[in-house]
Amino acid sequence: MTNRQLELKAVALRRAMLQLIFNAGAGHTGGGLSCMDILNVLYNRVLNVSPERFGDPMRDRYVQSKGHSVEALYTVLADRGFFSTSDLATVCRYQSYYVGHPTRHIAGIEMNTGALGHGLPICIGMALAAKMDGAKYRVFTLLGDGELAEGSNWEAGLAAAHYKLDNLIAILDHNTLQITGHTREVMCNEPLDEKWRSFGWEVRSVNGHDYAELTKALTDAPAQDKPTFIIANTVKGKGVSFMENVAKWHHGVPSEVELKQAMSDLDAAEAALKEVAK
Repeated sequence: MTNRQLELKAVALRRAMLQLIFNAGAGHTGGGLSCMDILNVLYNRVLNVSPERFGDPMRDRYVQSKGHSVEALYTVLADRGFFSTSDLATVCRYQSYYVGHPTRHIAGIEMNTGALGHGLPICIGMALAAKMDGAKYRVFTLLGDGELAEGSNWEAGLAAAHYKLDNLIAILDHNTLQITGHTREVMCNEPLDEKWRSFGWEVRSVNGHDYAELTKALTDAPAQDKPTFIIANTVKGKGVSFMENVAKWHHGVPSEVELKQAMSDLDAAEAALKEVAK
């Protein structure tokens, strides 16, 4: 898919995710919108995984450590055919497996997540197993800003460098906001690039909404014997004017009026992309 095709797909994915959250009556809206472009690139351009090959031991692994943004992941997995898009109507419904965090009951999901700070340590084990088996698959995980306050991430960071896991790629959805405000005010973790380099990682900083930059960062060969940490600079609530950079939309369900406005914003973005394409 071209960059323009991915950009158009992202508009459709954001629409579907917003409708999902509205129907479910719950959801982490802002973070789902900020990480959607990352997931779009991963599943449509980077990951060696598909519904047909999900049981293949040589598939790439993806673990969503910021599991609270599962609505974005559900939307992308449905679009890729891991399960029917009709399943999205059951999110947060009685006896549905589609709950507010990823679970292995759902096709395409590698690991239960939700307790922050678990995804990266789990991926250390997966990447180390690949090294021990001589397997060529890669392991990817997506982290959130606030999640880096968990010490388990930094322990995992030390372990990944110690074991020279150059088959491991951690991506930070760096939208600079968490549920109670700006991360730098809640628990400052900057400068992130210097910290991860000092831990022995290869660090790449990109615009997390630019498909060319994301693709290059995710597909360029890793530094020898070093895990890769990608700082994807994003906008919380990306694509919806009244949600962008607003902390209260970390978790929130739009009203009917707000949903209509959000869809209007996305319609305008789609029209602009099509006009440029002409």
